[in-house]
Amino acid sequence: MGLGGCILLIGVGAILTFATDWEAQGVNLDVVGLILMAVGILGVVAFTSIYRRRRAIVTPVADPMVDPRDDRRAL
Repeated sequence: MGLGGCILLIGVGAILTFATDWEAQGVNLDVVGLILMAVGILGVVAFTSIYRRRRAIVTPVADPMVDPRDDRRAL
């Protein structure tokens, strides 16, 4: 699930929790909305931590410089 999906879950959860007054028998839509928002927030946290790890700059290991005039290698 990408960042867009997580934001969608947060939006749908907020709509179910705060903007609706629907009543379904056997289902509390406020709790469903809170669960969706929590999953969306966890998804955003996971996505950003993975994205930050991918963007970490790793310095390459420099190859040792070899002097072409060095005759010790020929021994």
